Amino acid sequence: MATIPGSAPTRAPAYAWYVLGILFLVYVLNFVDRQIISILAEDIKRDLHLKDEDLGFLYGTAFGVFYSLFGIPLGRLADNWHRVRLMTLGLALWSAMTAFSGMARSGGMLATARIGVGIGEATASPSAYSLISDYFPKRLRATALAIYSSGLYVGGGLSLGIGGLIVQRWNHAYPDGGPFGLHGWQAAFMIVGIPGLVLALVIATLREPIRGAVEGLPEPPAHPAPFKEFLAELVTILPPLTLIGAAMGGGRALLVNLLGLGVVVGAVTLLIAFGEPWPQWVAIGIGAYAVFSWACALKRRDPPTFRLIVGNPAFLCVVIAYGLNAFVSYAVSFWASPYVLRTLHETPAMAGLLVGSSGALGGFLGVTLGGIAADRLRRRNPAGRLIVVLFGATVPLPFVMLAFTATSTMVFYPAVFLSGICASTALGAAGATMQDLVLPRMRGTATGTFFIGTTLLGLAMGPYLAGRISTLSGSLSTGVLSLLLVAPITIAAAIGAYKLVPRAEANREAWARAAGEAI
Repeated sequence: MATIPGSAPTRAPAYAWYVLGILFLVYVLNFVDRQIISILAEDIKRDLHLKDEDLGFLYGTAFGVFYSLFGIPLGRLADNWHRVRLMTLGLALWSAMTAFSGMARSGGMLATARIGVGIGEATASPSAYSLISDYFPKRLRATALAIYSSGLYVGGGLSLGIGGLIVQRWNHAYPDGGPFGLHGWQAAFMIVGIPGLVLALVIATLREPIRGAVEGLPEPPAHPAPFKEFLAELVTILPPLTLIGAAMGGGRALLVNLLGLGVVVGAVTLLIAFGEPWPQWVAIGIGAYAVFSWACALKRRDPPTFRLIVGNPAFLCVVIAYGLNAFVSYAVSFWASPYVLRTLHETPAMAGLLVGSSGALGGFLGVTLGGIAADRLRRRNPAGRLIVVLFGATVPLPFVMLAFTATSTMVFYPAVFLSGICASTALGAAGATMQDLVLPRMRGTATGTFFIGTTLLGLAMGPYLAGRISTLSGSLSTGVLSLLLVAPITIAAAIGAYKLVPRAEANREAWARAAGEAI
């Protein structure tokens, strides 16, 4: 992108839109591989002898905790290394692990594969958000990020349609198991994993943009040892290596880390003593302790990044507001297919087609229109994008209630469609706001932190808690609807972000400079 030094372009070249299209396809496959377990859930539950809470764990926690845990060091690597190469490797890994899911013979094997998918997918959004932010000027950023993010809904929708069709036809043709004893849900995992390996070759051909050029900033020097920095970051967040990382910071740092570990271990032990399933809460405990360790280390190692991310109330409010939006959205997205199969007695192919297509269309429309609206509101109001985040936190709620009390598919499908449109409007707005609050060199790290909200708060907790309450109450409807109790917290966080973001964005460089940034 040709620019005059010190100036910022106002238009995006054609190649930027080409890159955006390829990244959109990556995100489509990201969510095909992540979401397909929803339409396969009833068959997996039967064949592997699982409960609803186990399905929620497999879909959300096993994937989400490790996605968020590795997202931060991989986000750091995206800040310091070649983002295109990182995404190429990650796409190949998660596609291979999706195919491996089809070989699972137990819940433990499937959980291991889901962990691998989570680690691979943790490369995608930090790299993509950073690339898009360096290809598109600020006035188009929310729109571009919204288009990329719409791959979430298109991929989720395609996964349900493809998965439902495969499992129904395979099980009809091979009622006792097909070649190599594979059941329909296993074949579906294998089939959807293959395209990602092909797309990885296309990703490898993309050009790496100059960091900060789109904002008229000077090109930062190349990091002298990006993988050494990645390993140093990994030591701060991957238990039990976190104890080594803390000890390297001195006796006081180790003591603080041990105190944090003690609090987490105590909380997890208490939950297990009250009868909660240990895999879920041990995994959540690992995630919570890992994030605490990383935040303490970041404060020691990179005070400017800590100041603009963890030490920035505006950033945290955006994370909480969208994370709790995801808390409900992920649960609705996962449990919609089991609900319509189990309660409304739909066929897998029809459920996959209608739930998937309504989710894809509703999500695509919502996130794209939300991104455009957010950019336009931002031009008139520094906090304008947060209006869209608040909209996405409140307007979907009555449609969720209508869907999960429906006794007819004629009510269920339109309600799910409308809830998807409204909830998805917030994603582009929240993502663009988060990117604007940090310096260009921090974008990958900021994205990794942002996705802690959508994984530890949203993905790792929402689907599981809905499944757990469903198991205890005997009602999937009760399980999903109970999650709406978090709405007041979501709204309060969105209002807090609305009030705090303009000042935080205006003081971005000053706060970083005060923390030691050389700008």
